[in-house]
Amino acid sequence: MEILWVLMALVMLGFVLLPFLRRRRGVIEQVPPGHPDAADPADYGFAPEEELDVRMPGPDQDLLDVLDLVQRTQDYRAAAQLLAGTETEGELRWQRVQAFAGAAALELQQRPGGVHETPGGQWLRVWRAEAPKDAGGAAVHAEFLVQQAWRTSTPGTDEFRIIMEEARETCGQAALLAPGDPVPYIIELAVARGLGYTQPQFEELWLKILDRAPAHMGAHLAALHYWCEKWHGSRELAMSFAEAAAARAPRGSLLAAMPLFAVFEHLPEVNLVRGFYQSEVVTKAVHGALFAVEAARPGDPMTAHVRHLLIFFLVRSERWAEAMSQLIHVDGHVGALPWTLSADPAAEFAVYRALAVAGYEANGGSPATLPH
Repeated sequence: MEILWVLMALVMLGFVLLPFLRRRRGVIEQVPPGHPDAADPADYGFAPEEELDVRMPGPDQDLLDVLDLVQRTQDYRAAAQLLAGTETEGELRWQRVQAFAGAAALELQQRPGGVHETPGGQWLRVWRAEAPKDAGGAAVHAEFLVQQAWRTSTPGTDEFRIIMEEARETCGQAALLAPGDPVPYIIELAVARGLGYTQPQFEELWLKILDRAPAHMGAHLAALHYWCEKWHGSRELAMSFAEAAAARAPRGSLLAAMPLFAVFEHLPEVNLVRGFYQSEVVTKAVHGALFAVEAARPGDPMTAHVRHLLIFFLVRSERWAEAMSQLIHVDGHVGALPWTLSADPAAEFAVYRALAVAGYEANGGSPATLPH
C-alpha cells in the first residue's frame, strides 16, 4: 500500500501541485498582485509551516504540558497521573496513550543508546519497572511495542512477530489491570492486523471493545485497518463495515464519518476513475462527515481527525470555501491522516492549505469574507 501511496503522490505532484511547488522554490517568476498564486495563508492567521505541531491532530494543552515535563525531566509520574485522571470510556485516553507511546518511540529512534549513552524513552522503562501494576503504564508500553514493530521491522519477519507477541502479552496485562478500559483491546486491534488474526479471533476481540465502548471512533478506525488488510483491500467489505457503523451511530457520534475513512483507505485503488472526487460515493461520504462534525459533542477529540480528512477531500473536490471552514478549526496541528502518511506532514498540510486559500480567493473569497 505504501508503494501505491508514493505513486499517487508523484502523479498528484506532477499534475496538480507542481506550479505551487515551483513557485515556492523560486522557479516561477513573481506573480502579479491579486493572482490566485499570490494568496498568502498568513493573511488568514494561519500558522507558519515551521510552527505546525505534528504530534497531535488538535490541541490538548494538558497533554502537551505533561509531555514537555516528562521529556525534560525523564520522570514518568506526571504521565501516570494524567492517565489516571482521564476517563476510560472516551477517546481522550486512547489519544493520550498513543501520544506518550509515540514520544517514547521517537526518543528511542533519535537516541538508540550505546556504551556511554542512555537510550531515549528511558522514562517508560522506569515507569514499567517501578509501577508494574499501573494500568496506564501497561497500556502505553503495549502501544509503544506496536509502534516499534511497525517502525523498525518488516511484517512477516521473526523480529516483527516477536515484538507483536510481546505487545499482545502486554495488552493482556493492561486489560487485567483495568477491566473496564477499552484501550488495551483497541491496541490489540493493531496486533490482530500484524499477526493476522483469523476472523473468529478478531470478532471475539471486537466484541470485548463493543461491550466497553460501542461508539468509540478510534476503535472503529483501527478495526477498519484490520478489515482492509485482512481482505486485501476489499473496498466492498470496508465500506460495508463503515456504513454499518455510521448507520448505528448515536446522536453526537462521529461514526457518521466512517465511510469517508473507508473511501480514503482505498484511494490508490479507485483514484484512476475520472472525476472521482466529484463522484456520488465521495460526495455522500463527505456530506456524512460534514454532518458528523456539525453534530459532534463539544470537545470530542476525534473531531479534529475528521476535519483533517475533510480538508483533503474538499480541496481535491475544489470545494474551497468548505475547506477553509475546516482549516480555521484545526490549523496549527497536523498529527492526523492524511498528513501523517507523508515523510513531512507539515509540508504536506501546508501544500493543501495553500491550494485551499488560492482556490478560495480565485472565487472571490478574502480574509474578510471567511466566517470564524
